[in-house]
Amino acid sequence: MTAFAWEPLLKALNRKLLDRMDEERKAEIPPEVLESEWLGSPGATEAQIAAAEARLGTRLPPSYRQFLQVSNGWRYSNWTEFQLWSAEEIDWFCARNQDWIDAWVPLSSDQPSVPDEEYFVYGPEQNCCNTREEYLQTALEISSDGGDGDIYLLIPEVINLEGEWEAWHFGSQSPDANRYRSFYELMQQALEWGEFVY
Repeated sequence: MTAFAWEPLLKALNRKLLDRMDEERKAEIPPEVLESEWLGSPGATEAQIAAAEARLGTRLPPSYRQFLQVSNGWRYSNWTEFQLWSAEEIDWFCARNQDWIDAWVPLSSDQPSVPDEEYFVYGPEQNCCNTREEYLQTALEISSDGGDGDIYLLIPEVINLEGEWEAWHFGSQSPDANRYRSFYELMQQALEWGEFVY
């Protein structure tokens, strides 16, 4: 199994957030969290992750499993109230958001709504409008929306040879999704682009 460099990535994210956080925002954070200089959470145990998998009826993708082992969720991830949820909080997108799905998912069809040659494009050449909204019905929701409608989803309809699920930074208002080959790739890009900056 691939070992992902979660600790250095999350430490870099943590440092960037704390360095750029204004005093007003810091005042909203519990003192013990600030004193620890760690905006993440303690890592989940294997039992906690296994319980989430049993509840969801699936095995979580490797990079996301390893993230939970390092930090069982993440607090204060950007200038909104956006948070990455713990193993106990994650759930299928349809459990909380069937109204989003009903509003955006096209009528059922035997064919994907976006052809493979347009859909399976990642990186700068990707067109975020080429989203298969039909995947929302089976997506796993792993974050709050922070009040701005943007969330992170894992897509079990697209699994690569390493067992990674496609990851989306999804905007409910569009609906568009910046798509990544894995949750780890999504988090690498988010840090590089400075998305998690106050």
